[in-house]
Amino acid sequence: MRDRVIRDEIHRDVLVPAHHARIIDTHEFQRLRNIQQLSTCEFVFPSATHTRFAHSLGAYFLAGELTSSLQEVQPGLLSDSDAELVQIGALLHDIGHPPYSHLLETPEVFATFHSHEHWGRILLESEDSEIGQVLADVLGEERKQRLFALLDGQQECNGVPIAPFLKEIISSQLDVDRMDYMIRDQANTGAQIGGFDSARVIRALRVNDEGRLYVKTWGLPAIEAYLVTRYHMYNQVYFHKVNMLTQSYLVRMLARARQLAQSGVLELDGEIHEMLLNESLTPDQYASLHDAHIKVAMGRFANHSDEILSGYASRLLARRDYHKSLRIPSLTTEMFAMVKDEITAHLSQQGFDAEHDLITASIRKRGYMPYEQGIILEDGRDAAEHSPLIRSLTQSDERILVFVPEQIRDSCEALVRAKTKPSQSSLAMFDSANS
Repeated sequence: MRDRVIRDEIHRDVLVPAHHARIIDTHEFQRLRNIQQLSTCEFVFPSATHTRFAHSLGAYFLAGELTSSLQEVQPGLLSDSDAELVQIGALLHDIGHPPYSHLLETPEVFATFHSHEHWGRILLESEDSEIGQVLADVLGEERKQRLFALLDGQQECNGVPIAPFLKEIISSQLDVDRMDYMIRDQANTGAQIGGFDSARVIRALRVNDEGRLYVKTWGLPAIEAYLVTRYHMYNQVYFHKVNMLTQSYLVRMLARARQLAQSGVLELDGEIHEMLLNESLTPDQYASLHDAHIKVAMGRFANHSDEILSGYASRLLARRDYHKSLRIPSLTTEMFAMVKDEITAHLSQQGFDAEHDLITASIRKRGYMPYEQGIILEDGRDAAEHSPLIRSLTQSDERILVFVPEQIRDSCEALVRAKTKPSQSSLAMFDSANS
């Protein structure tokens, strides 16, 4: 096998040595071609159909750029062996994702439920999986164990120290995973939010005496741009109301299909049966699941006699007859709890099924969270202590999206406004604190 050059839409030429290409060519890694990075986001942004495969290659590329930069500016810091392990770790960080990525990582869907990190480790450690066999052959047992220890954030492996920055490159608040998916997601959604310069962020990174990554002071503007980009990507893309609604439709559709199948009303077969009903799913069966199986099943579900199942499926297929969100800015979970019973009763009075026609999605986020694994500058202080802009992003933003049938949106809004009116002063304070 020869060395390979893969042409990427974001990073252009990605150079892949032959022994790394063996990992990429395994069944389990190639499966990532069939798992969309942004689950249902294409219902809002039609071109957002990029995959975990492309993203994993992007993280692999950036890990190589960052390790090479550190070797250049801090000679002797990082061995070629550990640099390779970091790059392979970045390549494999998403290997265990289920269909539709994080969205279906829930026991509501999987009869055999594990996190994607758990499934990923099973696949990589298995002597039966193709990727487990190739990884063992490429790295050898001792280096494979060091890779796993590095990914787990352990301080040593077989008596050889592992500096914290090796894990931080792959998983931290300023890692190659986040850098790639923000650039890639912005490009494929078409979101116009400014962006950031990943090359400059990488050039500004160093490792301190404690073995942790830090940012040179001159790199602070690039970090600000990175965090502002992340903030706006969540606001405009990941938490877009239609994206949140279609995610709910998809999970509810599969949960309903599972319920109907368990009661004998719906017959399932193949991969969908394994996902929804098999309580002892094997790694090989898990690695055979991808988005296409759900899309095919969706077409069948849309024609089923169960109106709830067919309703969710047909809405997704046709992209119409969607529920509508209540137009009440900064509605919090606590505020909605005050009126939820009245809204539920109102839906029932109007002939709707409150269990299936009242859909909520909670949004809890901060643009940046200073903590032990935060972003530090060369004086050891957190980036938030240096930058008023970053400090403003630490404010918590919590709200709830409420979706109801379009026919009764106006009346539901009136009920919520009437009930929460005594709380409007606190709502104004909430808005002021987050402005």
